[in-house]
Amino acid sequence: MTLVDWGPAWYAPWRDVGERVQARWRAGGPLCDALNQEPGAPVRFVPQPALPDGEPYERFIHATGTCPTRENLHDFFNGLCWLRLPATKRRLNALQAQAIAQGGIGGRRGPVRDAITVFDENGLLLDAPAPLWTALLARDWRRLFVDLRPLWGEAKVLVVGHALLEKLAAPRKDMTAHVWAAPCPLDSVAVADAWLAARCTPERLAAKPLTPLPVLGIPGWWPANENFSFYDDSVVFRPRKP
Repeated sequence: MTLVDWGPAWYAPWRDVGERVQARWRAGGPLCDALNQEPGAPVRFVPQPALPDGEPYERFIHATGTCPTRENLHDFFNGLCWLRLPATKRRLNALQAQAIAQGGIGGRRGPVRDAITVFDENGLLLDAPAPLWTALLARDWRRLFVDLRPLWGEAKVLVVGHALLEKLAAPRKDMTAHVWAAPCPLDSVAVADAWLAARCTPERLAAKPLTPLPVLGIPGWWPANENFSFYDDSVVFRPRKP
């Protein structure tokens, strides 16, 4: 297994539970057992072979209340998200199962399942002053990260996408989160979970309420961004298309 360095700012909300589960996993035994010893998840974690061949993963979770888990970092962080964001994960899984029941699994997933997949894998929640939101939605990166930099001291950030949490174990400059495009109260993870779950409706998800954010541009998250030439990379900090 890959050991996670829990020091970076993006892992702060996940550190306590992550360190406990990682320690049990390292001690031996399957990841599912390490996760099942934590309270709070609305599912029970089971080994990956419990998923029958050909059975859609999301439908299986919804039908059985169990989550197939592989021995890798991706499923480790997915398990942590089930533990810390139970209402949101349960809601997204129910919407996935509903969409599969209506349209099957062949061909295109459709806008609701597409949005769920993107956010579940790569999502981020932000509570920030209004000027930061204006610059973010305009993709005015220089204003967002340089001109308005002092305002980031008032901002709160929570990475909720399990694939993004996995990728941040080996950070790269081009990592881009998909931010829920509305301020989320981030007084605690539990408050954020309830807020987000209540807003995950098919109509809202179909409208793709997401906006990109290159996460290593966040002040305080990456030493290199203290040099403002960091933001001159137009491959990463792309302007909004006309």
